[in-house]
Amino acid sequence: MEYSRLGSAGVKVSRICLGTMSFGNTAEWMVEIESAKPIMKRALDLGINFFDTADVYSNGRSEEIVGELLKGVRDEVVIATKVRSKVGPGVNDAGLSRLHIMMQAERSLNRLQTDRIDLYQIHRWDYETPIEETLLALNDLVRMGKVGYIGASSMFAWQFATALYTSDLLNISRFVSMQDHYSLAYREEEREMIPLCKDQNIGVIPFSPLARGFLSGKYRRGDTPNTPRARSDQLLPERFFRPEDFDVAERTEEIAKEKGVTPSQVALAWLLHKGITAPIIGATRVQHIEEAAASVELKLTGDDMKRLEEPYKLHPIIGHS
Repeated sequence: MEYSRLGSAGVKVSRICLGTMSFGNTAEWMVEIESAKPIMKRALDLGINFFDTADVYSNGRSEEIVGELLKGVRDEVVIATKVRSKVGPGVNDAGLSRLHIMMQAERSLNRLQTDRIDLYQIHRWDYETPIEETLLALNDLVRMGKVGYIGASSMFAWQFATALYTSDLLNISRFVSMQDHYSLAYREEEREMIPLCKDQNIGVIPFSPLARGFLSGKYRRGDTPNTPRARSDQLLPERFFRPEDFDVAERTEEIAKEKGVTPSQVALAWLLHKGITAPIIGATRVQHIEEAAASVELKLTGDDMKRLEEPYKLHPIIGHS
């Protein structure tokens, strides 16, 4: 495994991050703790030290599973979670107000069985709360030692730039990472967000690097998707089943066949060659994490990169809500 600094932060994270939205019980493709245990163990054995979850995943169950499975190695790993989404029926059970952030941070700490969250991320932009209020609340958590670093997730580049400027203006903790929507099948982040992150030394940790599994090679042009993920995840067929998306997927499979690897490994290696910090991959089987870890060593030539990128067509902006 290779490791990289998380943007301007001193902490080093593995080039593969294990995302744990698949750990839980609210969809048929998810896995509970007994099935998650061998996945987590194998990730640790492979040198992965970076794990991402969120308070909203399976109504907190994902955080509980992560906390239980990592409590024996807590000081050896970097745990990231997120806040913003609706987690209850009350009017203050969502958003990025100081009240909601402080309440949810304590609940996440309890579920994760830890005294600190290494990377606390805002899950999306909150159009109703002043960014100053959000940033000051996050800064207080850092000062209290309950949070190590703060990060953000999918939003418009102007919003992220506003947040970074506000932190500098107030001389408080700054976002060190951006968890954005980025893959071979969705490259709109290359327009503004990726250049902004490079300019500001922000770590880029993309979610859905395999386009919700679309780039894994399991889907075929003209077929009706019938995997557990496709049956319970309406966004998958809505986002990635256009003819031009299959052009990208088929090109990925073509290069994977040439190199004797899987399409997933090619798609992840492409991201790593683009200079991002660590793609966040989901896993419901040990094989998934083994394939992802092996992608770190996969070398793509300049011609490979050009061929992979050539079929892409522009997409409408998605992933910000």
